[in-house]
Amino acid sequence: MTPTRVLIVDDHPMVAEGIEAILETYPDIEVVGTLSNGREAVDQVAALKPDVVLMDLNMPGVNGLSATEMLMEDHPDLRVLILSMHDSPEYISTALSHGAKGYVLKDVPTDAIKDAIDRVMAGEQYLCTGATTALRPSDGTGREPLTSREQTILLQLAQGKSNKEVANALDISVRTVETHRKNIKRKLGISSTAGLTRYAMEHGVLQGTGVGL
Repeated sequence: MTPTRVLIVDDHPMVAEGIEAILETYPDIEVVGTLSNGREAVDQVAALKPDVVLMDLNMPGVNGLSATEMLMEDHPDLRVLILSMHDSPEYISTALSHGAKGYVLKDVPTDAIKDAIDRVMAGEQYLCTGATTALRPSDGTGREPLTSREQTILLQLAQGKSNKEVANALDISVRTVETHRKNIKRKLGISSTAGLTRYAMEHGVLQGTGVGL
């Protein structure tokens, strides 16, 4: 049987090496590389030819969400599994909307990572138990959910970027950013930028970015 080719993308060397060591104990898995950011993944995936990419979210330069979106545009058959510490619904739903085939929390048992790889290779979507629980509606408010683009812009705004900086980063117009900003505030019931930042922090959006109020 041809082993499943796995690429690990994580900016923490100890984490990447630990996952690699675990996966190499399975005879049906071949780790084809470990990279430290999304840009490296986008640039090297064609040469490394992985079947599955284990992708961290918060990385310098091109983050995991952007890298996943770019990879899926160029390699639609690639299976991207998000491997993250963040269990907020915003992170999970955004990752799936960007094309990820599954979401695994970093504190899961080691055999869960192997199970996730096997499941997405079989054409299934995989959510670990913690991710599934996080996506269940809990407040019953019926609040209109943010779109994936709105969630991306929320992250940018919560990092203190101006409308113009967000527009440049996402290659959209300032007016489009302003429209999204109004919609985000309306949906979340938040009137200030500080409130958006606080919401992002409380829901895990800014965890690991080093951004504070």
